[in-house]
Amino acid sequence: MTSPDDDAIDEQAGVTIRCQDNLSVGLRFCDRFSVDEDSVHYAVEAWAPGLTARVGEVVAWVWDSDLAPFLAELAAGHRGWDGERTWQNDDRDLAVSAVFRSGGHIGLTWTLRPWPDAAGGWSASVTTWLEAGEQMSSFAADVRHFLRTARG
Repeated sequence: MTSPDDDAIDEQAGVTIRCQDNLSVGLRFCDRFSVDEDSVHYAVEAWAPGLTARVGEVVAWVWDSDLAPFLAELAAGHRGWDGERTWQNDDRDLAVSAVFRSGGHIGLTWTLRPWPDAAGGWSASVTTWLEAGEQMSSFAADVRHFLRTARG
């Protein structure tokens, strides 16, 4: 999931998730900042062989259902579920869908889509697989901390 250098969450490192099936596929939350008490802004970078993508400013609002509770809910469902669970931010520039597969693994398909309403816009997706138990719980806690720390 994360490399040893990524275990500590700080302003520079952010949070990194790597696919346990293919370590050359991953996603990183980074460059976090706040402009007011109502939101936190951050960048999301995704990569896979032949792909590098970045959304420079994703906004999470304090009154909204942000990513951290969604990930915590997935971690709590470590025994599995049927179908697909999805989340996206208000601006629709970051989305994630989750599926559970036998053997206790969760697939998270991350879609980056800056300027979703603009003509000629683009989107890119990567899928990261991780263990449903401790890896998913740890990742959910890391993201919660990353988003909460910026809010103070």
